[in-house]
Amino acid sequence: MDDISLKILKILQKKARVPNIEVARQVGMAPSGVLERVRKLEKQGIIDGYEVRLNPARFDRSLVAFVFVTPQPNSDESKLGEALAAIPDVQEVHYVAGEDGFMIKIRAADTVRLERIRREKIAALPQVRSTRTRIALQTYKETARIPLDDSSIQKLKKRRT
Repeated sequence: MDDISLKILKILQKKARVPNIEVARQVGMAPSGVLERVRKLEKQGIIDGYEVRLNPARFDRSLVAFVFVTPQPNSDESKLGEALAAIPDVQEVHYVAGEDGFMIKIRAADTVRLERIRREKIAALPQVRSTRTRIALQTYKETARIPLDDSSIQKLKKRRT
């Protein structure tokens, strides 16, 4: 990984649909060279995919909630994690340290819909012992971007050697 690949990653994180020719212009390379680098980054698993971010308000999904899920004793965490991830309303599933086993992120239209999802889809799972819900009153930042700095690049280089 060199400085040019890092610049390409930064550009693509800001706007994944930027034309290849524009990326090439910004990094001072031929478009074919940029395309080759992007394909290599994809093959190496550094670029994991591309995703369109939709405006949640346009789809009546403005309410953000985090539900902490405590599994039943001796339940299989991976199976519960997969079951939670299979729920369409769930955006994120994290297995966390502490008294709760999982923290999941849900987007819903309102508290009525949120409670229905919690009760009918989450708490109804046999591996679930209990849930606690926290509703976000305001979101100041929400991103999947990873900060790319010199230390990130050094770690990538060390992993490859």
